[in-house]
Amino acid sequence: MGALVRAARELLNWRSLRWKIAALVAAASCAVALSVGLLVHRSTFDRTMSVGQERAFLALQTVIAQCGRGGDCALANPDNIPPSLLQQVRDRKQPAVRYDDSRPGIPWMWAAAPVDGDVVAVQTDMGADMRALDALDRNIVEAALAALAVVVPLAALAAEPINRRLRRVARTAGRIADGDLDARIGTGRRARDEITGISSAVDSMAGALQGRLLAEQRFTADVAHELRTPLMGLTTASELLPEGEATDLVRDRVRVLRTLVESLLEISRLDAGAERAERAVVPLSRVVEDSVHRTGLRARLSVTGDPVAQTDPRRLDRIIANLVVNAHRHGGLPVEVSVDGTTITVRDHGPGFPRELLAEGPQRFRTGAAERGQGHGLGLTIALGQAQVIGAELIFGNAPDGGAVAVLRLPGGTRSEG
Repeated sequence: MGALVRAARELLNWRSLRWKIAALVAAASCAVALSVGLLVHRSTFDRTMSVGQERAFLALQTVIAQCGRGGDCALANPDNIPPSLLQQVRDRKQPAVRYDDSRPGIPWMWAAAPVDGDVVAVQTDMGADMRALDALDRNIVEAALAALAVVVPLAALAAEPINRRLRRVARTAGRIADGDLDARIGTGRRARDEITGISSAVDSMAGALQGRLLAEQRFTADVAHELRTPLMGLTTASELLPEGEATDLVRDRVRVLRTLVESLLEISRLDAGAERAERAVVPLSRVVEDSVHRTGLRARLSVTGDPVAQTDPRRLDRIIANLVVNAHRHGGLPVEVSVDGTTITVRDHGPGFPRELLAEGPQRFRTGAAERGQGHGLGLTIALGQAQVIGAELIFGNAPDGGAVAVLRLPGGTRSEG
């Protein structure tokens, strides 16, 4: 049912290229029909006038011939003769014709000539001729409309293969933008048009982007792995140092370096798609409370009901811990953590997330605005990656009254124990 609705919506979308092509064909057809119709109308009208003039002259010659045989040459219907025709004959002293349609529905063709100082005039009924011309115009309009009724649907159908190929390009580009770098459009061997060029360019772009990202991932993983061995030695050596202020400083920097290396290794595994969720039914209130407690940082925890979710508790703990640490490191107190059903919200009261993060998402080694504090910019990247592994949605935003807000929505409905 949903597929039918989407198909109907695409079919009725007047902004679609299909209907734009159909409208262009319709406009071109109307222009051709109008040009041909005007040409035929004008040609038929001129021919009708020419035939009417010949009939009027013949009738005039017949009347003049009767006058020559002693017939009545009195001016025929002097009140009905067009004044302009009468004046023209009197001034030029030669025969003339004039079409008169001053009276609606009663068109006449007049012919007049000077005879013995007077004017002889006759009129010929043009009603049948003009009705035939009107009928021709109607037939032209009806034929044009009938042609449009056939041409427009055919144009829409002819444009559908092009439209379908463009939709395929758009869908594939959307998949690439969503992270599916293996998506390809593929081009037919026979097609050699502009859409094929676009498809080839998108496939080439996806291939180049995939290659660069894989190279970056390999580099990150190699660096992290290579650093583990000297880091273990450095950690061991720092433990052997005599106690003192300098030793504490060295050990603190070693812990920071170890955290950075472990974060890089975790990111490399997430980028490689090597992480798999191990789901279990867990009480969210207990998991979130334990996660906050292990960070050693203060946070106000509020839980609505006793929610339960089927998720990976280890990865959920990693997400909550990173969000709380990020709130303390870059935000402002108090930090609040709330659990409502399968939705977990972490909020601080600092300057909020920078606009770049809200627009593009978290980026590794980018902490955003200076007022957000110092760090490597890996915590939110890891939280987002782990959320994708467990099928959760992680949304970043800013509260209206200030402060950063991270909302984690776990998959599945809300449940309560007991």
